[in-house]
Amino acid sequence: MSTDAADLPLEDRARLLTGADFWTTAAAPGVPSIVLTDGPHGVRRQLGASDHLGLNASAPATCFPPAVAVGSSWNPEVARRIGEAVAVEGRALGVSVILGPGVNIKRHPLCGRNFEYYSEDPLLAGALGAALVQGQQSRGAGASVKHFALNNQETERMRVSVDADPRTVREIYLPAFERIVREAAPATVMCSYNRIGGVYASQNHWLLTSLLREEWAYEGLVVSDWGAVHDPVAAVRAGLDLEMPHGPTSTERVLAAVAAGDLDEGTVTRAAQRVIDLARWAPSDDEPAPDLEAHHRLAREVAAECAVLLRNEHAALPLGAGSGSVAVIGELARTPRYQGGGSSHINATRVDVPLDEIVARAGELGIPTEFAAGYTLDGDDAGHGDDHALHAEAIGAAARAGTAVIFAGLTEAEESEGFDRPDLRIASRQVDLIRAVAAAASRSVVVLVGGGVVELESWHDEVDAILEAFLLGQGGGAAIADLLFGLAEPSGRLAETIPRTIEQTPAFGNFPGELGTVRYGEGLLVGYRWYTTRGITPRYPFGHGLSYTDVVVDDLAVAVTGPDTATARVRVRNTGDRAGKHVVQLYVGGEAGPVFRPRRSLAAFRKVALGPGESTTVELDLPRRAFAYWDARRNDWVVAGGAYRIEVGRSSEDIDGAAQIELDGDVIVERLDMDSTIAEWAAHPVAGEGFRAALTGSVGGMSVDQLLELAGSMPLGKALDMLPGPAGAEARAGLEAAIAAQ
Repeated sequence: MSTDAADLPLEDRARLLTGADFWTTAAAPGVPSIVLTDGPHGVRRQLGASDHLGLNASAPATCFPPAVAVGSSWNPEVARRIGEAVAVEGRALGVSVILGPGVNIKRHPLCGRNFEYYSEDPLLAGALGAALVQGQQSRGAGASVKHFALNNQETERMRVSVDADPRTVREIYLPAFERIVREAAPATVMCSYNRIGGVYASQNHWLLTSLLREEWAYEGLVVSDWGAVHDPVAAVRAGLDLEMPHGPTSTERVLAAVAAGDLDEGTVTRAAQRVIDLARWAPSDDEPAPDLEAHHRLAREVAAECAVLLRNEHAALPLGAGSGSVAVIGELARTPRYQGGGSSHINATRVDVPLDEIVARAGELGIPTEFAAGYTLDGDDAGHGDDHALHAEAIGAAARAGTAVIFAGLTEAEESEGFDRPDLRIASRQVDLIRAVAAAASRSVVVLVGGGVVELESWHDEVDAILEAFLLGQGGGAAIADLLFGLAEPSGRLAETIPRTIEQTPAFGNFPGELGTVRYGEGLLVGYRWYTTRGITPRYPFGHGLSYTDVVVDDLAVAVTGPDTATARVRVRNTGDRAGKHVVQLYVGGEAGPVFRPRRSLAAFRKVALGPGESTTVELDLPRRAFAYWDARRNDWVVAGGAYRIEVGRSSEDIDGAAQIELDGDVIVERLDMDSTIAEWAAHPVAGEGFRAALTGSVGGMSVDQLLELAGSMPLGKALDMLPGPAGAEARAGLEAAIAAQ
């Protein structure tokens, strides 16, 4: 039975609101201390020296694919299974709450922590995050959705102030959090470091109380990011329950504020009760040992579903007997990069090395292999004396091989939590190597590794195939080999756009901000919304990904199911001779209503598996929110009546079919006054007909429509002021009576 916080002395209640040490909560009579630790794609349980940047050692745990890869799976089931496995390992290590998932939007491709986030799209991020939380908590470990909110860069992350308009905040940066809170009820929500409109998230009453608790009805605990609290009294007053790690003076400051009447004691009691209730996630003393071999097999399986085949000219992949010998080139094949740096860095139980796995698969098929490092990973792009020798060795291996497989990408020194990348490029030594090897080899395949997208323009057209592996976790090496040799089918789709240049990106000029503030000047046009709306062609669009089989999508039909809802049905056929998976992507657009809308917004998706020659019909619901916009005047969601365009595509640019529907939308009767414009009076559903009739014949030879075009934007009161003699006063009196009658 849970302890009642009201029965504890005030001092004990106040002490519960800050951690006992780096990873544990404080104890009180009848209240156990519990452990919170980093995740979300594995358990970073530090049993010795503690830190929040992954500097000190942690207990071995399975490193599953990070969010950058899971996002590209477009499969909530992948996220759910990872969550389940992580929970089992966490409980076995004595952990109650595993911190994650991170669902911040990838506003800019240079964010150093993008590897820890799912997507540039809130619908996709929310679906995957909710699935992970549900899976993790179903196996008894609490989750902590983070970083709440508008934490979309590492530069000045602990103090930068975000300036974003309310509609952008609601439609882009909050929906993933809202979905997870409403559908998955995470044990905790972690507030971010940054400020929002000048107010730190940790002490932002609108964010933590008005929005999270009152509007979204969240009942769990709000925890700070480690070191995010600046004023513990203001934080508790705003709705923060638990400051982590230990705040050395926080308890005393809270007690002093209560004594002075600056902080209500009931607020302290409610926060303490949430800390007490969090203990329900505490593991038992005899948790079963996890099956680490089974978890490694799972890590391999899900990794194969996350990689994205970007390019495959001349059917260069999959490799087979007809591919000839294979030259594996690049130190990243032998010294793999499979996870990001910082607080989510996992001490993997084992690591599948891509080179070893490729050699093994090739050996099973009787295909000779050769390896050449090609470059070093020392971080010095200027090179060393042996670089020329490594380069020459790689070119020679490529010339002798039927196919050269080049591993390239970003090292941990080039991207990590704590800093943003300076540009989109990979090291010039790698670019030079790719181009030289491609020129020497009969066929060339590039495997890209890293936590973020990179610029491809300097070498893209010179290679035959590109497999975007991102970071695939400890089983990634085996997954890459299986994909290269066709033992697994590529089914990943980009969860973020790959631009041609950094200047092409939506937030260029507004990232990472200046003088302590970052302005989200691109508004709603984040990611693919920018490219599709502005007619800019990126290198690879959101949702793009190739397969080894052929899929046809047709027969789109959309039925209106209510004033603000619809259902879409589409046929998906595998016309190839291999099994495969396809992601059905449904986008909504249109110009209904009084607001600007992006050309396309993802409204629904589903990943389907099809055998050779198999077909299926996919039905997707389009709920109210698929059509709604945030009306800042009403502080609510509104669906405008009118026409909407529904498109099914295999990416945000590659559209298979389209349909148009008409929705009734919300019937909104605006309250009119003298500040309302002439056009607003004329269009009003109640007063409009009479107002237009009164205008008829009173505007000389001008029609009512001509008058509205000329003066429709003028406030009615101003127009009446300009009428000569008593006419204006008489008209004003009549209209004021109409206003009073509303």
